[in-house]
Amino acid sequence: MKLLYFAWFREKAGVAQEQASPPDSVTTVALLVDWLKSRGNGYAEAFNDASVIRVAVNQEYVSMDYPVAPGDEVAFFPPMTGG
Repeated sequence: MKLLYFAWFREKAGVAQEQASPPDSVTTVALLVDWLKSRGNGYAEAFNDASVIRVAVNQEYVSMDYPVAPGDEVAFFPPMTGG
């Protein structure tokens, strides 16, 4: 699974992207976030508030209950602002 981190997710996790192999029990975005939080303080801080996490799986925005699979690309974004 390819994981991409943008803006402050990247800063707190300490990486812009990585290849990861979550356990087989990680079947949704929410479970992936929970697993990432367990990987260390930077990840725990980055994913602390689920209400501000925006996620795209294979370049499509999805909800936290969306399924994930080993070959997916999962990108994490902060909330977008603009005018």
